[in-house]
Amino acid sequence: MKTLAYPLLLVAATAVLAGCGGDPAPATPTPGGPAPAAAAAAESTAPGVPCGDVTGTGGAKTAVVAHGKVDCAAATKLLKDYFAKLTPAEANAPDGPGPVVLDEWTCGSGPNDPVTACSTEDGRQVEGTRG
Repeated sequence: MKTLAYPLLLVAATAVLAGCGGDPAPATPTPGGPAPAAAAAAESTAPGVPCGDVTGTGGAKTAVVAHGKVDCAAATKLLKDYFAKLTPAEANAPDGPGPVVLDEWTCGSGPNDPVTACSTEDGRQVEGTRG
């Protein structure tokens, strides 16, 4: 299951990032109201926002990046919780650690992969990259 679940997680994450079809027609701004892009940015973290560092497996410094509607506090807490839940056996598994489920999130990485990827079914993502 572990061997199959991680590649499926990567395929799902790639599909979310790639999207489908063409770009939707731009929304018409409401007179006197914020532009749609500004409104979306105000309610969520923009894709690829650096959120600082956490201590990862074995004490390694891990840079946190939030994608989509994930704020930095939630992204940082998610990776801290993931690393705290990871057992030594999982951290050293030949197929890489994970997948580990934390509420609505699924996190994991490939063998010797410095990136930990976490995602939800609705397309939110958090990445942690060991430094």
